[in-house]
Amino acid sequence: MELPFWLEKQLMQVCDLIFAVIPQQAPTFEKLDNCKIISHRGQHDNRDVYENTLTAFDCALETDGIWGIELDFRWTKDLYPVVYHDPDLERLFGSKTRISEITLTELKQRFPLIPTLEEVLNSYGGKLHLMVEAKEEHYPQPEKQNSILNDLFSHLQPIKDFHLISLVPEMLELANFVDRSAKILVAVFNEKLLSNISLDKNYAGLGGHYLLLHKKLVEQHLACGQKIGVGYPKSKNNLFREINRGVEWIFCNDAVKLSSILNAELQKAHSIMEK
Repeated sequence: MELPFWLEKQLMQVCDLIFAVIPQQAPTFEKLDNCKIISHRGQHDNRDVYENTLTAFDCALETDGIWGIELDFRWTKDLYPVVYHDPDLERLFGSKTRISEITLTELKQRFPLIPTLEEVLNSYGGKLHLMVEAKEEHYPQPEKQNSILNDLFSHLQPIKDFHLISLVPEMLELANFVDRSAKILVAVFNEKLLSNISLDKNYAGLGGHYLLLHKKLVEQHLACGQKIGVGYPKSKNNLFREINRGVEWIFCNDAVKLSSILNAELQKAHSIMEK
């Protein structure tokens, strides 16, 4: 279950204001260098540039220091995976049309900004790391849909080039085209449950808001060789806090800004090492 957008936004704003003013020790060069910035739905403002579009992903690709992009996919009526977050088109385009009830041809005619998953994989695969989120929805033909996904991802290497992520454990189980070692669960107020599932199934790691993934939980996953991803730190102090905790994947709504902070700190740490 996801938070309502307005509540998620308010929560992030309050948390960011608090953690922005709490001083944090500067991480070592090694820890800074290991940090991977991931642009959440691409670099967007949903006014001039919409989320999950090629333009949003291009902005991430063109920015030094952004390691990867997070993107969501859903299925059209005729079983084409397209890159879009919501089940319907109301929030961004003012239409109550559901993606599952429209064909790809109709979608492209009416909403040309929405790319297919194939377009995104071919454009950015191997150039940016892809965190691909499987949304919770009905799979009418799971065997065929897994075959489609297997073909689309065939030119990419799991773990190296992409991970499959989801908020819903059943969706990762349903997606059998990729090994569990490339799967990541993302927690929303159910971090204990998803942590246990992730550890039990030997998934790649666990994601969630940085407030949910407390110190003991982070250390437990790191000790098992899993990675931790958090969203959505904005300030330098907040970034330092997560890096010092051993967090490697940083999901950002403004990855351009955060990558500039990281790059500046890397240069500073490198200069100190040379003295």
